[in-house]
Amino acid sequence: MPEFMDVHHNMKGLTSEDLKAAHEADLAIQNEENVNFKSAWADPDAGVVYCLSEAPSADAVRRIHERTGHPADEVHPVPLKV
Repeated sequence: MPEFMDVHHNMKGLTSEDLKAAHEADLAIQNEENVNFKSAWADPDAGVVYCLSEAPSADAVRRIHERTGHPADEVHPVPLKV
């Protein structure tokens, strides 16, 4: 299944608890769109969050994030990795 990296901006001051809660909200409904959220990272000072997932499409990733209240500003395919 294709992998995607999505990016959320304007998340300054995010705590580890906030990130965990958002990630857990995604995990709770990810199966409804056949998405597998693998990891999430944040830079609270810059206000940026990154999420890595496997999904049938970028739209599936967007729909999950929208439904859990933290829409992605960008979703990028990750066609190559080492």
